[in-house]
Amino acid sequence: MEASRLNASFRDPSGFVFTHEGTLYRQINSCYSEQFDAFVASGLYERLVKKNYLVAHRMLDAEEANQIADLTAKNERHALLEPEALPYISYPFEWSFSQLKDAAMLTLRIHLMALNKGFVLKDASAYNVQFHQGRAIFIDTLSFEPYTEDQPWVAYKQFCQHFLAPLALMAHCGIEMGKLLTSYIDGIPLDLTSKLLPKTSRLNFSLMAHIHAHARLQRNHADSAAQSSKGVADTTLSLRAQKALIESLGKAVDKLEWRQPNTEWGDYYNNTNYTSESASQKRELVSEFLQAIPVSLNVVQDLGANRGEFSRVAAKHATLVISQDIDPVAVEQNYQQVKQAKETGILPLLQDLFAPSPAIGWANEERDSFMQRGQCSAVMALALIHHLAISNNVPLGHIAALFAKLGEWLVIEFVPKVDSQVERLLATRDDIFPDYTEMGFEAAFSELYETRRKQRVGTSERTLYLLQRKQQNS
Repeated sequence: MEASRLNASFRDPSGFVFTHEGTLYRQINSCYSEQFDAFVASGLYERLVKKNYLVAHRMLDAEEANQIADLTAKNERHALLEPEALPYISYPFEWSFSQLKDAAMLTLRIHLMALNKGFVLKDASAYNVQFHQGRAIFIDTLSFEPYTEDQPWVAYKQFCQHFLAPLALMAHCGIEMGKLLTSYIDGIPLDLTSKLLPKTSRLNFSLMAHIHAHARLQRNHADSAAQSSKGVADTTLSLRAQKALIESLGKAVDKLEWRQPNTEWGDYYNNTNYTSESASQKRELVSEFLQAIPVSLNVVQDLGANRGEFSRVAAKHATLVISQDIDPVAVEQNYQQVKQAKETGILPLLQDLFAPSPAIGWANEERDSFMQRGQCSAVMALALIHHLAISNNVPLGHIAALFAKLGEWLVIEFVPKVDSQVERLLATRDDIFPDYTEMGFEAAFSELYETRRKQRVGTSERTLYLLQRKQQNS
């Protein structure tokens, strides 16, 4: 089997990431050999891994490396690493406010640790951070190089565009501003951020220095090769000044807060029409259905997860549950619970199934879409189908097809029209959904699925199904 290079790493001349026979590898190119060897020898790598700030890797010996198909000539390869493989890759525009904030603070802590060891973090991209086992972790081993005295931080502009700008916009203009990151893969431009922020933000010293003044100096020095660091220093920045810059950025990020509004879905569990008995039985049924799946559950996609109550049920049966919802309040609360309880098997993310994360970047191939990344062992869709079919007019067959593309197994809850939640949806519109019945649901889903289990949920009118995708004839 030939090696397959990942499109996300094509811009870095220092090396790249690829897969071979299902295993992830990172090649260190010869041009980065001195920097990489110094980074490892300094003890910085070991310290970062020990603190769970950086993914660990295993270095292959020459014999192992030569057995793996090369993507470049052998004389361009300095070393071959096998990094710890993460079960799911998420993107900054899918994170809650606190997730982006935690990723920013991790980046600054790593840079400060690097400076104390005589190194500098040359990249401050939000895409260098992932969430693994309930916490942010840095994944780019090639982002470190030796510190040069009096040189500015080359990644200062990148940090501001990838972290400070979206966080400031989300805090001051609205949480939906985070979606701008889907349009700006290299971070939200500072001049745009400066225009969008309210005038009162200029009274904030940190935002004035790192956003507004930084944007103005970028415009004034548009032809300068040093524009990425202009605004804090002229052409030089001492080690002491660079540490002060990191401290200033840390305070700027730390002070940004998002005041959560009251939303329908953020308070969903307090307004559900379930009796406590039915709610308890639903949890038991979901657990039983997942346990009845005759394969090991690696990744489970919980779609419409709200604050993750049933994601936590699924986490007892799976390696990782991607707990996704359209509501930013629900996702934020979910993530805060993950942090507070130190849960390692749940990853809360923002996801709108009607406009899911697209493939973006160079040739639309640099970052994969949700559908490309969403392959899983099982899908859960609890109390979701009525929102898809009635609120958004999606035919039941289309819903079945989307779920079938993601995974072989499906735990789904059918919510009939007599349910108060559906009655509420239909109260302000005509009922143009004659096929939205239990019989219509079963007919539509039977085109792609076999029913393995079916049971009414407590005293409610809702029904829980365990479905298995049919084998496609070749």
